[in-house]
Amino acid sequence: MIAAWPCPGPDGQSEEYALAFDRGRKARLLIVPALFDEANRMRRMLVDTMRLLDDAGVDSFLPDLPGCNESLQDFSAQSLHGWRRAMVQAARHFGASDVLAVRGGALVFPHTLPGLVLEPAKGGSLLRQLIRARVIVAREAGRQEDSAGLLETGRTKGLELAGWHCGASLIAGLETAVAQIEGQRIVAQGELGGGGLWLRAEPAAAPEQSAALAKIVLSEIAA
Repeated sequence: MIAAWPCPGPDGQSEEYALAFDRGRKARLLIVPALFDEANRMRRMLVDTMRLLDDAGVDSFLPDLPGCNESLQDFSAQSLHGWRRAMVQAARHFGASDVLAVRGGALVFPHTLPGLVLEPAKGGSLLRQLIRARVIVAREAGRQEDSAGLLETGRTKGLELAGWHCGASLIAGLETAVAQIEGQRIVAQGELGGGGLWLRAEPAAAPEQSAALAKIVLSEIAA
């Protein structure tokens, strides 16, 4: 089901959406998605994981980050700080007991909640990948762009990267951001079997990985 939740934003409070499996149970997992296109590539796997958790008696919630998916907020106005505030509010609204942060979601998840972090990514690494992709596209189009020059522009004026209009605050935040993990269990991709879905060109289902992740989540929540 689709649930709405009140979200703080740069222009005041807005209404955002979340995919929710909510039967009012004690175990309530907030899933903080990966960032940028990685979120699209991994969404099917996470939704299948949520279905398995629902069958096992766990409620789960996958909120949209402000500016993404169905959000009416302007993506160019977003920042890591704003996304952190939003995820704290989502956790509070849904009464989350635990959290699962995925890849770049580890940069913005409510780190006071117990739970898990799947292959946490550094902000600088994500940013370099996006800039590298832009340089390659420019080269193929016969234009010369320089990574250092693009980064300098991004820090002051923002930058369009892989179709995302990133504001200066988001660029600056990503450059040095690292996951603030405080006792959450780090889940390595190798525990799920197969390669990381964020590396694929297109979104895809991975039922074996969904099943493995659900099993790990259930063991962690039970513990």
